[in-house]
Amino acid sequence: MAIGLSEEHEALRESVTGWAERNISAEAVRAAVGAGVEERPGFWAGLADQGLLGLHLPEEYGGSGFGLLEAAVAVEALGERVAPGPYVPTVLASAVIASSDGKARAELLPGLADGTLAGAVALTGTLTGTRDGDGVLTVSGTAEPVLGAALADVLVLPVSTDRGVEWVALSSGGVTVTPTKSLDLTRGVAKVEVDHLAVPGERILDGLEGKAVLHLAAIVLGAEAAGVASWCVRSAAEYAKVRVQFGRPIGQFQGIKHKAARMLVALEQARATVWDATRATGDELAYAAAIAGVMAPDAAVRCAKDAIQIFGGIGYTFEHDAHLYYRRALTLRALLGSSSEWAESVASYALSGVSREMEIDLPEDAEALRSSIRDEIAEIAALEGKEQKRALAAKGFVMSHLPSPWGRGASPLEQVLIHQELKAARVRLPQMIIGAWVIPSIAAYGTAEQQERFLPPTLAGEMIWCQLFSEPGAGSDLASLQMKAEKVEGGWRLNGQKIWTSVAHVAEWGICIARTDTSKPKHDGITYFIVDMKAQGVTVRPLTEMTGENLFNEVFFDDVLVPDDQVVGEINEGWRVARNTLSNERVSLSSGSGGTGSSVADLLGLVSRLDREPSPAERQEVAQVVCEGHSINALSLRVTMKQLAGAEPGADASVRKLLSTTHAQNVSECAVSLLGASATVAADMKLGDPGYWNRAVLATRAMTIYGGTTEVQLNIIAERMLSLPRDPEPGK
Repeated sequence: MAIGLSEEHEALRESVTGWAERNISAEAVRAAVGAGVEERPGFWAGLADQGLLGLHLPEEYGGSGFGLLEAAVAVEALGERVAPGPYVPTVLASAVIASSDGKARAELLPGLADGTLAGAVALTGTLTGTRDGDGVLTVSGTAEPVLGAALADVLVLPVSTDRGVEWVALSSGGVTVTPTKSLDLTRGVAKVEVDHLAVPGERILDGLEGKAVLHLAAIVLGAEAAGVASWCVRSAAEYAKVRVQFGRPIGQFQGIKHKAARMLVALEQARATVWDATRATGDELAYAAAIAGVMAPDAAVRCAKDAIQIFGGIGYTFEHDAHLYYRRALTLRALLGSSSEWAESVASYALSGVSREMEIDLPEDAEALRSSIRDEIAEIAALEGKEQKRALAAKGFVMSHLPSPWGRGASPLEQVLIHQELKAARVRLPQMIIGAWVIPSIAAYGTAEQQERFLPPTLAGEMIWCQLFSEPGAGSDLASLQMKAEKVEGGWRLNGQKIWTSVAHVAEWGICIARTDTSKPKHDGITYFIVDMKAQGVTVRPLTEMTGENLFNEVFFDDVLVPDDQVVGEINEGWRVARNTLSNERVSLSSGSGGTGSSVADLLGLVSRLDREPSPAERQEVAQVVCEGHSINALSLRVTMKQLAGAEPGADASVRKLLSTTHAQNVSECAVSLLGASATVAADMKLGDPGYWNRAVLATRAMTIYGGTTEVQLNIIAERMLSLPRDPEPGK
């Protein structure tokens, strides 16, 4: 996984990584650590030869004509090598100059692109400038710390003038640069002093508004932070596979497994937010860059700390590389400014109404397909009630990815277009609830008769289902179920108990798994049944949730007869069918707020209704929830775009699922905190803000339990995405 998504970006990443492996050796990194005076590394010319210094620069100035995203791909890849030298400072300097107006672009960008010049940018400083009667700007003051300043030929500095903060690009020969001892042992910082220097007009970088330079820094340094985090995640996971303690690899211990999975989550959030910031413009760029400024540096620091913990004693030694990455992560975060400062910017943007619409980049040939879909939906939109729902089902719009006749065999592109056109036409799909998880399994494994009997009414929202999987002793470990099904003439007799069964008290049908052969291993000998919830011997007993509502139930089976024609799939092969259902369940449960209505928009609405201004601490809490929600949206968009390109979603999808289950909890908990003493009101959606949010904070506790607990999801991420060893079987 990486910041870039497309085949071109993956090829670029592989090229940069391969080049770095050949040219930035461990010895080269250690040479930088031991050097008394910082020098340009031996691979500097190679960076220019590879075109890596000018990926983001226009061709007319010697660049490759790509954009900031391509530069971020390269920066991330080199960050994984903790590359010494002025590469990142130079990329940032050229990005700032390229974003300005005026003659400095033509004068400086070609040299920064071909490596004859190195650059640096001061993100803080106390320089001031005054203009004389002829408009000449004279600058004095100090900027520190400036990353890469000791090796820079061009220094981009902020200057406070009567016009506000202006940016200038000065030649190093006209200033005093004093290296300072750096926490990052592989790359230096310095103090830059300017004493009454007259700055030519062509070196004043016009057109850089507001915090534009900081936003570029958040993207470029954020991309390097993602590279740092990537090395930490990968190296710690590899070590955990081979380091043996107590007779087994430490990666098999759940504490290590979950720590590594959490590291991957932080890394993918950083990648997603930096990626999105490279695509944003205008006010949305400021908003997206601020979120990247919160997420990426913190991810690098967290991953470096946790990597050292996983490495143990060896990771604390000077000889191990872990501390070099930790130092780089801490330095990047310090240079960008504290996370709380960026979070305050996020809060300011969000509370003033700035948001970011995640738009999908569709291929040019999408419009012809869109027109056809729009025409079909227009006909359906003219219908009402049941007729409209049945027409949606008959045309395959309800679950369009399924094969015809139940779906349309829609490609990812067609699915996106259908979603957009249904929304535009204000046509709502039928509410299938549990039926949405049932349909794919019956479509894949059911007989033709079962499909004809159950799928049309379910797709139209006219048949209510429940899922009879969990048992008192088989929750997350579902394959340990004990319900038995015995073969009798004409069918099967089911005896046992199910629990946590949503809407069983109103369901007409249920999907049920039961053990049909106790001699087989636990994942075998299970069969998948369709159960008539009104059948003799079925008893449903509602369970009252902590909200006081009744959604879950326990269901008892006492010699319940299920006919042979209601077995889905092969006898004793029901686990395969159940896994199909579970995969659809987890996607559905993780794609929103689980019916609680707890969203970032709801939270911001609450803040606007408070009769007071949120405190600084409360603004920080709101910002963290906004950042989390934004990262989930960015991850979702990345999943969609990968599917459109015909690729597997990978870690993005797994991380999105995990984050989505906790996000609604975090939203509602933040809201209750804002409400203060008024949050003592009873939980009830009809009681306005306090009651609504109290209900939400209670209801969302279930989010991290049903559909696969958080702990199980962490295991899945660690084992499938990081290839850590699976938990041992009991007794082994």
